[in-house]
Amino acid sequence: MFNFHLNFWDVIHRRYNSPSKYTNDMQQGLLIDMDGVIYNGETLIQGADTFIGNLIKQDIPFAFMTNNSQRTSLEVTRKLKRLGIEVTKEHVYTSAMATGKFLGDQGHSGTAYVLGEGGLLTSLHENGITLVDTDPEFVVLGEGRNFTLEMVQRAVDMILAGAKFITTNRDPSPKKPGWNNLGIAATTAMIEEASGVKAFVIGKPSPVMMRSARKFLGLETAGTTVIGDTMETDIQGGVQMGYKTVLVLSGIASKERLGKYAFKPDLIVGSVDKLEFPLKWW
Repeated sequence: MFNFHLNFWDVIHRRYNSPSKYTNDMQQGLLIDMDGVIYNGETLIQGADTFIGNLIKQDIPFAFMTNNSQRTSLEVTRKLKRLGIEVTKEHVYTSAMATGKFLGDQGHSGTAYVLGEGGLLTSLHENGITLVDTDPEFVVLGEGRNFTLEMVQRAVDMILAGAKFITTNRDPSPKKPGWNNLGIAATTAMIEEASGVKAFVIGKPSPVMMRSARKFLGLETAGTTVIGDTMETDIQGGVQMGYKTVLVLSGIASKERLGKYAFKPDLIVGSVDKLEFPLKWW
């Protein structure tokens, strides 16, 4: 297993000062999903460490783009390190970060009642949102196992009283026995039904996150490629934004079901270690 380290200031220098080695006029880079692309649960997908190592060696800008709002970027890097991939926080962009940035960019310095955990709480605080238990401007929902049905009922009452409802993403449960998380789509639907208010969704495939992740990496639309294992989030989001897309079959998606979608990825591979650079559109 490989173990790679990239100095923080090297990341900054390369991102903003180094042209792509594949074109003379445009930086090319990657937004990479993690679960199903780099690992499955707690198991590294074969060849993913080599793939990331090659990106670093070739100075190809990349960021892991995840809908999971529970972990901070530091916690994400620690998990990757346990799996043999050592990167910096500059390589991580989460739906929690996108949610905090969205509220900050909207000029809000308001209050929020949060159903969520560390990554979401940290991001909101860093973007000037005050966390409260009464009379919030926003109710913000993220993944979590530590909030109760009573807390959900309080959130519903707050929305009925005029709070704006935001959810970090709408990922469904994988519907597998033993799964230890209800799934944020189910919790969102429950609050929507009880309040009669539709949530504003930040995470993939929403253009809010797809756009802010690209800007986080310092790329233009035509220089952005999304790599993911889910047609409904990664690939759909990329297609809607005009990014190039790569579907890997190491996670949720299967070739047999691709015909049911009205859109398609630019490239399909079994896993990320099958990708060869430069990509054909670079």
